[in-house]
Amino acid sequence: MSMPLRIEITLRETIKPSSPTPPDLRSLKLSLLDQFMPICYIPLLLFYSRNGNDTDHLDKATERSLLLKSSLSEALTRFYPFAGRLKDNSSIECDDHGAGYIEARIRCILSDILKTPDTKVLDQLLPVAISDAAMARDSQLLVQVNFFDCGGVAIGVCLSHKIADAATLTSFIKCWAATALSTSTDQLVISPVFMGGAIFPQMDLPIPMLPVDLIQGESVTKRFVFDASKITALKAKAASESVPEPTRVESVTAFIWKCAMSASRSTMGVPRKSALSLGVDMRKRLVPPLPEYYGGNYVGSISPRTEDHDGLELQGIVDRIRKDLQEFGKICAKITEGDRASLTICKIVEEFGKMAMSKDIDYYNCTSWCKFELYDADFGWGKPTWLSNAVTTRLKNIVCLIDTRDGDGIEAWVILSPEDMALFGSNKELLEFAAENPCVSV
Repeated sequence: MSMPLRIEITLRETIKPSSPTPPDLRSLKLSLLDQFMPICYIPLLLFYSRNGNDTDHLDKATERSLLLKSSLSEALTRFYPFAGRLKDNSSIECDDHGAGYIEARIRCILSDILKTPDTKVLDQLLPVAISDAAMARDSQLLVQVNFFDCGGVAIGVCLSHKIADAATLTSFIKCWAATALSTSTDQLVISPVFMGGAIFPQMDLPIPMLPVDLIQGESVTKRFVFDASKITALKAKAASESVPEPTRVESVTAFIWKCAMSASRSTMGVPRKSALSLGVDMRKRLVPPLPEYYGGNYVGSISPRTEDHDGLELQGIVDRIRKDLQEFGKICAKITEGDRASLTICKIVEEFGKMAMSKDIDYYNCTSWCKFELYDADFGWGKPTWLSNAVTTRLKNIVCLIDTRDGDGIEAWVILSPEDMALFGSNKELLEFAAENPCVSV
């Protein structure tokens, strides 16, 4: 399905925290990592099929609406910066401004959308365009709850990247869902910790342009699904003496990068240098490690590279990724010592910027949301049927990985130039391991 949806907006509201934020928490200084984040949103869509016991969709929609709004209000007391506003590039004013909340009736059935998921259709289920910087300054969190004619529901969430990474978004979703269930279950409600600039002190910086902002141009987005059995075979192919047991993410990332490099070399007609920016959660790698519910941006990046004369053997690419991950772990173990954090982070961003602007290097950016357990987000009517973090974008050379519903497979949303995608999508080796945009079973 790739067409404008028939959408009727039925409610626009601002949800404020159920309790006022204490005076001593009214201003949260951004960390250096927060400062380097662009002013944009992180998107997430959670799809829920109609419960087999539901008989009256309108009554259920009203009931769910009340539950979602009340539990969101309670969750915002814990995630209080999400109800605030961005001040310059230095702090969040936690003034209980509130989160934008929209409800919509979608005049189709959920299976129509999940039959052949399309980013242009998925965009319409989100409350805002992710690149809307003006909105992202004023509203850190926006939610759109979509009710389908069949009784299905899609919850679209946009959270400011200035105060959150994907792990923080996951913690929020878990907290919101657990709060919704707390009246009838013993669900653990997460209590996040926002340290702001305490771990990575901020610097007097203008709002920067990250390397990812520089990878602009006409692009095509496609979804590829690697099921568990194909990943097992891919891991076996990627294994070597130096990396005898590659992970799911290492294997799939290396394989997609390999196929993308092959497409680029064919398009350009000559071998090309290539670099991959792969986001890495720093929480467990810092010394001492941080709990997963520490809110904010705690993501660094590794940047394995290939030269124009290098071959494209999968084992060698996996080895490059593993070595960079190990080196990154060593850096994290020392990064909080003295002024090392600021200098190291600034140097990494500067290097990425140079690579992204270079006309001699193909620069790719990969983000993995695997193992975030978002499929456990039950608000009271079951776990998600499907979820997605993909949107239409002006960027290219982007890869987003996310778990399949069974937790063993991986869905990859790949964004390339039209020329590269034509070759990438027809790569016979790729199609041996991945299915292109298969139907999502409801």
